Amino acid sequence: MPFEFKPTRIPAVILVEPRAFEDGRGFFMETYKASEFTTASISRPFVQDNYSRSGQGVLRGLHYQKAPAAQAKLVSVVRGAVFDVAVDIRTGSPTYGEWVGVELSERNRRMLYVPRGFAHGFCVLGDGADVHYKVDSEYSPEHDRGIAWDDPNIGIDWPVSDPALSEKDSRHPSLSSADSGLRY
Repeated sequence: MPFEFKPTRIPAVILVEPRAFEDGRGFFMETYKASEFTTASISRPFVQDNYSRSGQGVLRGLHYQKAPAAQAKLVSVVRGAVFDVAVDIRTGSPTYGEWVGVELSERNRRMLYVPRGFAHGFCVLGDGADVHYKVDSEYSPEHDRGIAWDDPNIGIDWPVSDPALSEKDSRHPSLSSADSGLRY
């Protein structure tokens, strides 16, 4: 099996560890295989790929799309390293408002599956990072939403204290004021 699927503290969020085949020339690995992901209960088809480049100190998030355009994401890092975070924003969930954070990097080659009903964000560790992610629903500007990265009721332990934010990300509301329409 080319992948190992590991549930996190919030079981719906899954850490994916691909198997890499290395030799003196470099390495080869599969980054997605529908049959393997379906066996691991990740079966919705991905319909859009996104790629971002961020500099040192950048924090992006916390982003989500509200229902009915919610998105699941499969996040990986092509260059550099990030602290990647998923926050459960599903009303009625036993883990509502809880978060999971993992380091994703070009070195560890891990991926994070963030299901629908979770806000997602990351901050760059080091000089910069290129992040690639697949989504199972196309971007919908009218459903695009966010939550404050520093919401004290969530309490994410970010490895940065004064991140570089977009103007949009600096204005996101707290989780208690968020408009998601996402249910457990």
